[in-house]
Amino acid sequence: YYCPCPNLLSLHFTDALEKGSTVLPAVSTMDLMDDKQDVEEDDPWDIPELQDTGVKWSELDTKGKVLRVLMAIGKFIVLLGLLYLFVCSLDILSSAFQLVGGKAAGDIFKDNAVLSNPVAGLVIGLMVTVLVQSSSTSSSIVVSMVSSGLLQVKYAVPIIMGTNIGTSVTNTIVAMMQAGDRNEFRRAFGGATVHDFFNWLSVIILLPLEVASGFLYKLTKLLIDSFHIESGENAPDLLNVITDPLTDSIIQLDKSVISDIATGDPAAKNKSLIKVWCKTNTTTNVTVPGQDNCTSIEFCWTDGNVTWTLMNVTKKINLERCKHIFANTTLPDLAVGLILLVLSLLILCTCLILIVKLLNSMLKGQVAIVIKKILNTDFPFPFGWVTGYLAIVVGAGMTFIVQSSSVFTSAITPLVGIGVITIERAYPLTLGSNIGTTTTAILAAMASPPETLGNSLQIAFCHFFFNIAGIIIWYPIPFMRVPIRLAKALGNRTAKYRWFAVFYLILCFLVLPLVVFGLSLAGWQVLAGVGVPILVLVILVIIVNILQSHRPRWLPPVLRTWNFLPHWMHSLSPMDRMVTAMTAFCSRRCCCCCTYYCAACFLFLHPVFLCQKNLFKCLFFSICNYEMTALLRLCIKEILKCILHVASVEVSNS
Repeated sequence: YYCPCPNLLSLHFTDALEKGSTVLPAVSTMDLMDDKQDVEEDDPWDIPELQDTGVKWSELDTKGKVLRVLMAIGKFIVLLGLLYLFVCSLDILSSAFQLVGGKAAGDIFKDNAVLSNPVAGLVIGLMVTVLVQSSSTSSSIVVSMVSSGLLQVKYAVPIIMGTNIGTSVTNTIVAMMQAGDRNEFRRAFGGATVHDFFNWLSVIILLPLEVASGFLYKLTKLLIDSFHIESGENAPDLLNVITDPLTDSIIQLDKSVISDIATGDPAAKNKSLIKVWCKTNTTTNVTVPGQDNCTSIEFCWTDGNVTWTLMNVTKKINLERCKHIFANTTLPDLAVGLILLVLSLLILCTCLILIVKLLNSMLKGQVAIVIKKILNTDFPFPFGWVTGYLAIVVGAGMTFIVQSSSVFTSAITPLVGIGVITIERAYPLTLGSNIGTTTTAILAAMASPPETLGNSLQIAFCHFFFNIAGIIIWYPIPFMRVPIRLAKALGNRTAKYRWFAVFYLILCFLVLPLVVFGLSLAGWQVLAGVGVPILVLVILVIIVNILQSHRPRWLPPVLRTWNFLPHWMHSLSPMDRMVTAMTAFCSRRCCCCCTYYCAACFLFLHPVFLCQKNLFKCLFFSICNYEMTALLRLCIKEILKCILHVASVEVSNS
């Protein structure tokens, strides 16, 4: 069969064909897609210099200068369009996750006995936020439960801490889209996980402190009682004014269903999250005609021995149906959610790849020098320390504008990857985004009715002061900026073993929380008996590692290296060989058919060879290679060729 994507096909199978082998090579597709070999730098975290290989401005004639200016304007417009689609795709991704797991998230919040356990509450807040991909949604569920009296404020504080951790998973996933270049991936993953480490370290310090002293609860309670705060308007719509026309034409959700499930409304369980009626009217004070003695039973209400002909009735009247794509669908929420999940991820990946390529083409030469200097240069002495705090303010302001910390941190992640922003500058911007997302929640809480305003504001302030306390611990003193060092160490590890990024995501946002959750349900004695020895061991290992790097002579000879341990206990090389062996197994057992067709876009686009068996085999091969991003990246490059070829074949056949 003729393959319209020979470049994509050859990348997977050239090595095997040259060796005369019918078995696919057990190598990383990401290594195969690299145009050049990785060059070791003295410091891979240094900002790379993007060389301008084009004609110099002084050497251009008038026509060339006009064309270059028009090209720059066109690129900037395209960049804004891609950023717009990127933000919209994140919004749709959040809606998709809510359709897939929103009702389950509401059910999780129903068990009040479990929520009273602070560790279990922390894990539930984390898992629900990962499920719905929106800390605003999970926080609003908590606020509604507190307002309705189902959950006390002191029990809600650990859940809010968990939502703070869960919201950092989005930019970590976005960083994995830059796995094609080793050093770009190093910087992007480090820039994304600095958010993770800040949140985790803050929780490790502040959760035990809150359980022991209740300082956040008492501080916010004092603040609420000291000021007479009245209900205000809803939080202002800023970026949503631009993005809502597109996202609302695709899907609209009734998010109150999740809150109703969490607060125990039995009717909400059978409701769909997909909004059908966009305009409704609520009618009250309905009077029914009739005689004083209720001559007709259908015009009267009876309660015990009392009968009346006037009753206040609240009735919701549907006026106008929604006009989004799924307004009239008969598909279940799960099916719609999965469809939107696939489409939003595809758009997200495509936009991110194109944004990175476009920024690489724009940020060259003198332009790159100026932009990098503006973003990464500190103020002159003695005001250099002010720069970081200004970055925190900028991060908070930008997050308030876009009304989502996930959107802001996901937007700066590719900039860290290509070297426009250093990880040292991304760190305060990320801290600012944590504050910015809480200010939006505070404004939203101020729209609550007077009877629930105090509790709603107290939860919002708990979230705010939790982040402020974390910043006070982990930012002002340079020595205490541990999240940066940990993120760099993880970035170096994932650059060497790129499969470790997936392992990290699964471990930190699924396995570890579930293990801690299970131990906490067994009782604090079990949690302490298992957790304390592990924590002590981790602290000892960290201390020994620090001494090995800086003061090895302080250690006995046997502890100056970890070579006395089995190799698998201090190196990822054995596991890397295992992953490579799994790749070889998948190549031999699962994907022999793919040698005849394009590995991705040909199967998706050409109707003649759209075989379900072959499709699943090739997808399984991609997953086994743990780098489906590379396949997607290459497919996007060739997709236009595929479309043109398929169109020409269909025209000739017709």
